[in-house]
Amino acid sequence: MYRFLLSRQWVILTLLALVLIPVMIELGFWQFHRHERRVAQNTLIADNLATKPVPVEELTSPGHAVPRSDYWRHVTATGTFDTAHEVVVRRRVSSDERVGVHVLTPLVLKDGKVVLVNRGWIEAADDQRAYPKVPPAPRGEVTVTGRLMADETTGASGIKDLKGLPDRQVMLISSAQQTLLIGRPVLGGYLEQTAPEPAGGSPEPIPDPDHDSIGSHMAYAVQWWLFSSGVPVGWVILVRREKRDREAAAGEAEASEGTPEPAGATA
Repeated sequence: MYRFLLSRQWVILTLLALVLIPVMIELGFWQFHRHERRVAQNTLIADNLATKPVPVEELTSPGHAVPRSDYWRHVTATGTFDTAHEVVVRRRVSSDERVGVHVLTPLVLKDGKVVLVNRGWIEAADDQRAYPKVPPAPRGEVTVTGRLMADETTGASGIKDLKGLPDRQVMLISSAQQTLLIGRPVLGGYLEQTAPEPAGGSPEPIPDPDHDSIGSHMAYAVQWWLFSSGVPVGWVILVRREKRDREAAAGEAEASEGTPEPAGATA
């Protein structure tokens, strides 16, 4: 009664089940690894945010690529803001999901090197090609504290580095690009300013990154694994149902063949 498994329909169904099982298992592990990476990142953020600030030049230098292990570490920098080379970073979102720009102001250190400081978020100008009204940076020597971040790239951020933008507007924060514009050595990466607080609350400081939520990756992993275990169970149920239906059909056929003809029936 299991010869029906050799039919084209059942061969295709069986092959499909054999393909789905490893695919679903692999999708489960993919989500599980995403969960692990999220947990590791949350731990890294929490640990680095808790570190004491150190001078920025202890962690980066001109041309230096900030490693992931140093992301979000608090650093300090003392110097004077170079507002003549200030730029805005387009298409950035505030803490309440408003689209605007980030204000990127070079800070000239005592040794002549420059570190880029992301002072925070402001609204964009009504005309996207116009330079927005940027709150002035503090004058004179100032000590800035902030979170150290790596240079932005299209691959990491998903933001395209558009060309032909209006003067003093950029898409990505890049120390290499700003080195060419400023004409001074620029430290790799940049600071997200956390102190001192801006006068009047503008630019709006960038909040600490979320490091509490872990997302639904683990739940998705478990779901995929349950689906993979359900495939063979479902296949067995379908086989048994098909076998039962065929046995019932065969029994009805035998009963029909063995029923005598009614009396008086013509030959």
